[in-house]
Amino acid sequence: MTVALLTPPARQVLPNGASNARLDGPQVFARYSFMPNQLGYCGADDPGALFDYAVAGMTDTGLRLLLGSFQGAVPYMKLIAQGNLIADPFDRRVVEAYWIGNDLLNHVEARALHASLQARFARQMNQKTLELVLGKAPAGARPHHSFHVIEVCPRNGWPQALGYMDNCRISWGQVQGVVGAELRTATTPLILQDGQLTLAAPVMRQVLRQIDGRGFTDHVQPGDWISIHWGWACQVLTAAQVRQLEYWTQYHLRLANQTL
Repeated sequence: MTVALLTPPARQVLPNGASNARLDGPQVFARYSFMPNQLGYCGADDPGALFDYAVAGMTDTGLRLLLGSFQGAVPYMKLIAQGNLIADPFDRRVVEAYWIGNDLLNHVEARALHASLQARFARQMNQKTLELVLGKAPAGARPHHSFHVIEVCPRNGWPQALGYMDNCRISWGQVQGVVGAELRTATTPLILQDGQLTLAAPVMRQVLRQIDGRGFTDHVQPGDWISIHWGWACQVLTAAQVRQLEYWTQYHLRLANQTL
């Protein structure tokens, strides 16, 4: 069984500096990994350092060591880098492929994803669950964050709760207003409808953008699009990035719905 293909966005392999020009790969990664680290879900126990690196816009060996502790995301980025003959898994194009999505995902072979999933989860899942997850590789899964959240996390010890998936997936929203440390944002929530996972019509949500007056989207304006992870504004997105994120989220929702 394979996923019914959606029409992909226009080819979008972003070269370093194409948007948010000052951000390199580790900086992009830091913005998406900070809030789950702050909440204690993944990564080394030093969210303050991760936050300071991201706010300062500084990349060094210390930041790379911190990011290497995210054993949910890093193996997927290594797959993306290897499949595209890119030496550094923290290359910006690779990081964006995992968190947002781009054409690099299409160059990761199913057998490589299958082998990686087998090695990582064979001892953590019962055989029936493992076979279901492994079967997603030949069915069309790609090493994108949405796949990990929708297909792997609920079967690897996380509560199988819709709220967890909705908070952990990278969502997108259009800013309607800036209210102190929060953004009033129109976002599309994940819902269960007629036994299928789907994205509902946009609703208004408050999204945290600053802690003690600092954040990653300090200059955001109404009308801008942002990415959101665990209720935190990660990054201002271009229109092309929004299309990529929506495409890959819908892609993996459709794949997940085949075995719900």
